[in-house]
Amino acid sequence: MKKRFTQLFLYTLLSSLLLLGACAETKSDVDKNGKVHIVTTIAQIAEPMSIIGGEHVVVESLMGPGVDPHLYKATQGDIAKLQSSDIVLYSGLNLEGNMIEAFEKIGTKKPVNGISESIPKEQLLQDEDGAIDPHVWFDIDLWKISLDTATEELKKFAPDHAEEFDANKEKYFAELDALLAESKDKLTQIPDEKRVLVTAHDAFGYFGRAYDMTVVGLQGLSTEDEIGISDIDDTISILMDYKIPAVFVESSINQNSIKAVIQGAEKKGLSVKLGGELYSDAMGDAGTEEGTYIGMYKHNVKTIFDSLSEEAK
Repeated sequence: MKKRFTQLFLYTLLSSLLLLGACAETKSDVDKNGKVHIVTTIAQIAEPMSIIGGEHVVVESLMGPGVDPHLYKATQGDIAKLQSSDIVLYSGLNLEGNMIEAFEKIGTKKPVNGISESIPKEQLLQDEDGAIDPHVWFDIDLWKISLDTATEELKKFAPDHAEEFDANKEKYFAELDALLAESKDKLTQIPDEKRVLVTAHDAFGYFGRAYDMTVVGLQGLSTEDEIGISDIDDTISILMDYKIPAVFVESSINQNSIKAVIQGAEKKGLSVKLGGELYSDAMGDAGTEEGTYIGMYKHNVKTIFDSLSEEAK
């Protein structure tokens, strides 16, 4: 009887340890050290919030360089990070369409905020079918609205540091204002007849509106949209009409469609070069200039300016 009791006790103890171990595996491996743990979907949120939150936050981004948020599906590891976080921040406007159900479930237990959904609807762009363009970070003024919403969420969670968060935000927003002024000064130098931005998918609508440029995307607002022969032919016609010298690929999008456009234009007698790689739905590698929101934005502006204004130099 004693032996059976001992075996039962050991079995129960082992089962408990295994259960505890399984539970531990669902937790994030981030060492918070008493800091607010923020998990974001895209780095365009994560990097600015690490600046605004300063020493009081630990910020993780689920989607790294080259990752397409339109197609992204949460892994078990992602769910564990979301569950172990204090605050979840995502962009919204259906950018992360495959994660909506996860956000809704986790949102019953902690703050989960689609920060771009705070932007007034009249300031948002729509396609011909009425779908809202989610790529709002390319309009610096709109992205400030989103980041302000994220900051308010952080202040509610950690009110003792609210003044510091506001001070960090205002300092960072001053840098964004300077970036906007610098970008306008540079891009307005592109000749009017060359102010056509051709990219792999329609991610630069807000960018075009901000800098008075015509934007042509082979795919629609989402990379789930299919590219047809007519889309390629229509784009080639635009290049021919305006004698556009360059088109652009994106870091998170397959390059084949853009290459087909270049080849098609060449067959019709127009030499079109690959202007370079732009960051659209994802930023660059962490630790690089392009891995910051400001650095990514500057890279895009320089790449576009250097390619489209070349003939005017």
